[in-house]
Amino acid sequence: MTPEMENAFAAIRNEYGPDSIARVEEMMAAGKQQRHPLQGGAKWILPGISQQPWHDPYGHPELAPVVHAFESHHAAVKKELEDAWADRRTAFSDYEHYLSRQSDWQALYLFRKGALVAESAESVPTAFDVLKREAVDTGKLCPLLECHFSTLLPGASIAPHCDLWNFSINLHLAVDIPEGCGITVAGETRTWQEGKCLLFDYSFEHEAWNRGPRPRTCLLVDLWHPETTVPERQALVALITAIRTLMGEG
Repeated sequence: MTPEMENAFAAIRNEYGPDSIARVEEMMAAGKQQRHPLQGGAKWILPGISQQPWHDPYGHPELAPVVHAFESHHAAVKKELEDAWADRRTAFSDYEHYLSRQSDWQALYLFRKGALVAESAESVPTAFDVLKREAVDTGKLCPLLECHFSTLLPGASIAPHCDLWNFSINLHLAVDIPEGCGITVAGETRTWQEGKCLLFDYSFEHEAWNRGPRPRTCLLVDLWHPETTVPERQALVALITAIRTLMGEG
């Protein structure tokens, strides 16, 4: 570990106790952590997190208010998204997933690189406000990742892959869903119900597609996994931020 990481970890232990980040330290130990076979492509697996691909969106007391807030504002979110897609297309960009870019997968970011994207408040104010109030200000959003409208054009697909880790969890608000769309996580396929949320652990292999006649849009929100603790979240932010700095990612 770098001196900065050691100092950050020491400060967390001093505040929360000597064993408060033991799982994070175990994760960092040499060798691949025990994992489900369908998590094989993930880089980091925090020990002790349930090996459960799909989650009940209303089943976690910490996350349920976020789910209810987005669902209750779906109509306004969809209208603002439609207006932005029609009138402010330059606000969307090709989605970059790790080292690849897809022109048939468009994104409008609300949170990126550790901060809210202020310009998005003008295009999609309702989603921006709900995200800020329910996820950012409450500390439920994982700041290491992002939140964006994810638009798959007709005929587009997202190849099977695992995301980087299991200590955050992915919320999908189904904003505009044509027929012929679906998502598979750990071998189980589901469809989005417009106005409702799906919640899943994206360290498990997953893929998605749009075989419908018009774009499919979901609002994707990266939240802390509810089985992580406050000190673990602080340690994970320090760890990943330091790694990204060492790799020149800023």
